[in-house]
Amino acid sequence: MILITGASRGLGRAIAERFVERGEEVLGISRETQGLPFEAVACDVSDHNAVKTIAQGLRKQKKEITGVINAAGIASMNLAVTTPAGMTQKLIQTNLVGTIHSCQLFAPLMMRRKAGSIINFSTIAVALGLKGESIYAASKAGVEGFSRAFAREMADFDIRVNCIAPGPIKTDLLKGVSGEQIEAIVSQQVIPKVFQPGDVCDLCEFLLCPQSKSVSGQILHVGGA
Repeated sequence: MILITGASRGLGRAIAERFVERGEEVLGISRETQGLPFEAVACDVSDHNAVKTIAQGLRKQKKEITGVINAAGIASMNLAVTTPAGMTQKLIQTNLVGTIHSCQLFAPLMMRRKAGSIINFSTIAVALGLKGESIYAASKAGVEGFSRAFAREMADFDIRVNCIAPGPIKTDLLKGVSGEQIEAIVSQQVIPKVFQPGDVCDLCEFLLCPQSKSVSGQILHVGGA
């Protein structure tokens, strides 16, 4: 089974649907689950006890977990000095703390088997230091640092941990971003284009397959930074 957080929309849903198409057993974890074409459970990843309950249930069912993809996250484009305190907390709790909860509680389900792959999500905003995304970038920079260190902690259990840091991807998240803003970001990428969700799905497939057994502790930029 592959666990995917943030599976109700955007990249998380695209990734979940890709693995379902491949015939994989998928469990989506998201705040909204209605209408999803795969098994899903409602959960806010920033709630440690809620994530723990899911992990305990999977342990009781003796589910074989082969991969965890932490795609749950929120974004906010705003100057740091004008960002409400509530939004700052929400960004940190969802993006960073939520990812840590998932790794802490689901990794042990793979440690017993001594096999598995974890994929966390960052953003190109970290590498480029994008104006107006300082707090969002801070939350994701934490994910990158955690992923590198966690990869070393999991190495003895043959569990790989990597982080995907996309540039602009054609999902609903781009609807509120102007064409000028998108172009300003894309122009700084090594490959100056807006990518499709399928491009990220391809990378997830690689990171979960045996051919990527030598790849861990890496931050992989879709588009290049």
